[in-house]
Amino acid sequence: MNRSILWGIANGAAAGALWGIIFLVPAVLQGYTPVQLALGRYLAYGAISTVLLLPRLKRFSLRFGLRDWLTLAWLSVVGNLMYYALVAFAVQSAGGAATSLVVGLVPVVIAMATLSEPDTVALRRLAPALAMSVAGVGLIAWQAFSTEATSIPRGMRLLGLLCAAGALLSWSAYSIGNSRALARRPDVTGHDWSLLTGLMTGVIALACIPLMLALPGATHTAGSWSVFWLTCTGVAVLASILGNACWNRASRALPLSLSGQMIVFETLFALLYAFAWQRRWPTGTECVAIVCLLAGVVLCARAHLAKKRGAAGLKKSGSALAHERD
Repeated sequence: MNRSILWGIANGAAAGALWGIIFLVPAVLQGYTPVQLALGRYLAYGAISTVLLLPRLKRFSLRFGLRDWLTLAWLSVVGNLMYYALVAFAVQSAGGAATSLVVGLVPVVIAMATLSEPDTVALRRLAPALAMSVAGVGLIAWQAFSTEATSIPRGMRLLGLLCAAGALLSWSAYSIGNSRALARRPDVTGHDWSLLTGLMTGVIALACIPLMLALPGATHTAGSWSVFWLTCTGVAVLASILGNACWNRASRALPLSLSGQMIVFETLFALLYAFAWQRRWPTGTECVAIVCLLAGVVLCARAHLAKKRGAAGLKKSGSALAHERD
């Protein structure tokens, strides 16, 4: 398999493993609101990013123009604050499995939205991979709706699913916008782009603190707040700094339609962590769903490899023909 594609898939899988923990946090910190969870995570992310960037911040401020900072601000709002607040509400209202399965449809949305991209494989070639992803998500959906969160009122659960759909659109927009932004700035490493995004997200989260204070919420003890900030800091390091850096490397190494498929790993790991949290093994249906999700990634990678080989073959034939004419 092409080394660049293997490198991209490895980083996509690592990002998914790190991002999968975000679906556990709202269940662990059940007493906190989605806004508190989002702002807590991204205040910690912003603080750590600022410390790590401090020695090079002046250099970036000289190299970056207004368009770059506005792009970072847009990505911070859509892909971080808005996305995670929607995910947190969805997990608390509709359950972790149901939320992760809806967000797991990101590859389908991205594939449909990027059909005109130059490196995108034709839809007919991607169809088997997308069908496997949809089948896997559908199986998880059937399992989740039949077993999870049955005590939650139907209206609240529906609102949670609508928020999960909003998170799906939010993350799809972020994934496409982030890939294009990275392509425009090849001089910035994936890790530095992640830290710059964290810096911008932290600034915006800081400005949103009055909103968090104005919204109603439960009162918590000093010990509970300590657990809250420790958890938020851990998620900031693992999911935001390390996970985003892995995702940025994957975005650079893979075409958009294939990098979008990597979101399947987030769904997969979110399910595995949920099984560990619930102290149970996956059911037969869930095992089949996991196989379908993994098969979708493999089929998508093979479709892109076939396109690369075909393009290389045409180039080689063209060179040989030109040589014969000479």
